[in-house]
Amino acid sequence: MNILVTGGAGYIGSHTVVELLNYNYNVVVVDNFSNSSPIVLDRIREISKKDFKFYEVDLTNKEDLEIVFKENEIDAIIHFAALKAVGESVKKPLDYYYNNILSTLYLFDLMRKYSVCKFVFSSSATVYGQPKKCPIVEDFPLSVTNPYGRSKLIIEDILRDMCFAYSSLDVAILRYFNPIGAHKSGLIGEEPDGIPNNIMPYITKVAVGKLPVLNIFGDDYDTLDGTGIRDYIHVLDLARGHVKALKKLEENPGLVTYNLGTGHGYSVLQLVNAFSRASGKKIPYTITDRRAGDVAVCYADPSKAEKELGWKANYGIDEMCQDSWRWQSKNPDGYRETAKG
Repeated sequence: MNILVTGGAGYIGSHTVVELLNYNYNVVVVDNFSNSSPIVLDRIREISKKDFKFYEVDLTNKEDLEIVFKENEIDAIIHFAALKAVGESVKKPLDYYYNNILSTLYLFDLMRKYSVCKFVFSSSATVYGQPKKCPIVEDFPLSVTNPYGRSKLIIEDILRDMCFAYSSLDVAILRYFNPIGAHKSGLIGEEPDGIPNNIMPYITKVAVGKLPVLNIFGDDYDTLDGTGIRDYIHVLDLARGHVKALKKLEENPGLVTYNLGTGHGYSVLQLVNAFSRASGKKIPYTITDRRAGDVAVCYADPSKAEKELGWKANYGIDEMCQDSWRWQSKNPDGYRETAKG
């Protein structure tokens, strides 16, 4: 099968491309490097010992994107490409709606034109808004608190409408919880552009001295230590979930939706302590005010994915932290250090 991976040079995309190559899929990667590096492509080849096609294309350029479809017989698409910083989306909502939604509409147009009927969508647990209880199951009410989450929910709604209208479509919506970790080789990992928005790259940047202190938003939640609890999942488990979803689509299931999480929550302080054990580094932190929209506890019920996909998370919090530290300690300046050399 020929699999088109949009955003395949990004954090989750790159790990998924490695997994797809390991399973002998033919992969076509599209990325515009807005929040990734060309060096990632060589690292993927080094890890997998396999090659793949690559196109530097911005998905909002439909003409350039169509070249990819013309030159390749695409059997399925895994769609990662999107702007993804919650805080930035509040400040720049139009950028997020334009990029995330318009680019996806162009992708859908070309799917229809070139008869591509298998689609895996990179969604997010943000579509659950502020759930009233945990663990979260897939049929919980959906709501959002920021433009990033709303862009994901709008695309989910479009996919539901498309599957209702076009019986030939098979779509898997994957709702991620909190991806952390890195490839075991230490060659690829999470390297955000600028100040990290996610907690693990922030912790690792503090550990290598790139940032002075970790800010923890609130210690007065009704949790075991007052800090927020989240479902952290290893990016390798997440990548494997996409391969399982592709295999599910071969059964022509129509529209299916799955949580990808571990089903276990850890507090921010538990994560910090686990990272300190893994790295041998003390992480200085300061407590600041809560962020608007943050919830006390958020973790998945992943049992549907286990039952229907045969998938469950294999890695625990200690391995997630060890792999995050291996990546950052081997690449203290991320991909930029290699680029300069």
